[in-house]
Amino acid sequence: MNLHSYPYPSQRRVTFAPNGVVCTSQQLAAQAGLEMLKKGGNAVDAAIATAACLTVVEPCSNGIGGDAFALVWAGGKLHALNSTGFCPALLTADMVRAEGHKVMPTHGFFPQTVPGIPAAWAELSAKFGSLPMTELLAPAISYAENGFAIGATVAEKWQEAANKTYAYVKDKPEFAEWYRVFTKDGEAPKAGDIYRLPDHAKTLREIAETKSESFYRGAIADKIDAYMKSAGGYLRKEDLAKFYPEWVEPIKASYKGYDVWELPPNGQGMIALMALNILDGVELPALEDPKSWHLQIEALKLAAIDAYKYIADPKFGMEFTPEQLLDPAYAARRRALIGDKAMLPEAGNPTDGGTVYLCTADKDGNMVSFIQSNYNGFGSGVVIPGTGIAIHNRGKGFYLDADSKNCLAPGKRPYHTIIPGFITKDGEAVGPFGVMGAFMQPQGHLQTALKLIEYHHNPQAALDAPRWYWTGGKTVQLEHGVPLYIARALEQMGHEIQYSIDRSPFGRGQMIIRTEQGTLAAGTDPRCDGAAAAY
Repeated sequence: MNLHSYPYPSQRRVTFAPNGVVCTSQQLAAQAGLEMLKKGGNAVDAAIATAACLTVVEPCSNGIGGDAFALVWAGGKLHALNSTGFCPALLTADMVRAEGHKVMPTHGFFPQTVPGIPAAWAELSAKFGSLPMTELLAPAISYAENGFAIGATVAEKWQEAANKTYAYVKDKPEFAEWYRVFTKDGEAPKAGDIYRLPDHAKTLREIAETKSESFYRGAIADKIDAYMKSAGGYLRKEDLAKFYPEWVEPIKASYKGYDVWELPPNGQGMIALMALNILDGVELPALEDPKSWHLQIEALKLAAIDAYKYIADPKFGMEFTPEQLLDPAYAARRRALIGDKAMLPEAGNPTDGGTVYLCTADKDGNMVSFIQSNYNGFGSGVVIPGTGIAIHNRGKGFYLDADSKNCLAPGKRPYHTIIPGFITKDGEAVGPFGVMGAFMQPQGHLQTALKLIEYHHNPQAALDAPRWYWTGGKTVQLEHGVPLYIARALEQMGHEIQYSIDRSPFGRGQMIIRTEQGTLAAGTDPRCDGAAAAY
């Protein structure tokens, strides 16, 4: 029996719910969130329970030692939480360059930053939650202790991440714990296998009982500190003790009567908003017209090239503010650069002229758009002995160019790829959405939002639609399912087209919207083992 093969096309339907819904990439995690809703918890409680469960059942994409962002609709207002960590005080760009690196490495101690996930759970629970954290994390703890069944997509991602990590960590002592915890003598678990993570269970229980304080200013912090000192790492308990999540003002772009929201930098949500600003001044043709694809790709390229140059931790200074980059006049100047042929984009000047995603909603109107990540697979490949904590490698998002605003520096947060999205109309919530997948994320946000707003797709159809992925220069990957005439027309416009049978580069999304009737309509991406759990 081939548990990974799906030779025939299948079609999911929108999930409707009167009371509440949880959408994410894993059935077990979605059910954990739904359990909280049925117990009387709200959308935030459901999001925390789902997120904690995902660190267990999909550890190749996220973990206790990663970062998180959240958008929360509550009390008739959108709230934004940035829970991303900063570079340790002991680490500098000169130290990385001295080891012969011209770009940030993927594995080891150099790309590690302070993890933000446990703090995000505690902060969300304290501000909006109604159930105790001990109850919210109970499903995750149970699966870690007693075992969970590996899903087909997770098995593939686990093996892929294990192959990449194992190739680097083989025979290096600082990676022995990763090898012990996440493999069986070097082999990743297979679809249908039962896997247990007992160290995760102990750590999650302590996080729940201390409301995450132990991770930053307690026993877990001491374990991280002791190991880093003994193994040659840079992260210290002093770094952990300084970390607190930050509530920030979300940013938006208006498109055809809707407001699309993202978090401000250091995240890359700006790309989707800048692209929408550019497209808001044109009439997009029908989706069947290749010109629609061309215009979307060109707008995205112009937005992305600006973001890669200018986005950094605003506390350390950005050359241009989000307001300047989102100025409609600047969008008009960028729009004027789009012609009939594919361009090689260059960054403009506004002063001229890797992850798992989930969303939840409850009967009282609360909604959550939440994302958390290791960044690359299992992150840095370093696991704190006895804890199950894989420290992420989010610092790989730093540059080593001393002239860049995004150059690595102590206390600085790196350019971040993970982004949750949210849509409103006339000041009322439409719903949360997101597409995970490293630099594909803003591209997925743009395409999914356009499917919903411009082309009136339902949430499931918006996620089902085949996608494109700009990878740099004039190169665009097209997902299997994009009509051949579209590909040929784009080639005639100067795009360098690559067809991809592999769906993994094109992201995995979730979406919930509130219907005109007041019910909830949800979609979950067919590119993952996803579920929309509802009642």
